[in-house]
Amino acid sequence: MGITDKVSGRAKQATGALTGSKATEREGKEEERKADKKEEAAEAQSVAEQKQAEADRLERRT
Repeated sequence: MGITDKVSGRAKQATGALTGSKATEREGKEEERKADKKEEAAEAQSVAEQKQAEADRLERRT
């Protein structure tokens, strides 16, 4: 999922902190937020698929 973005984001934040580069730190935070949103989207997709499967089962019963 977004694990690569999360790791990359944390690495950039650390690099920015060590070098004093606020731009690199900011970029790292943005990457980490992107990873979080990817994870949220994947979870929402999973819930939607489960609900669709439940609706399909109910539809077949009637």
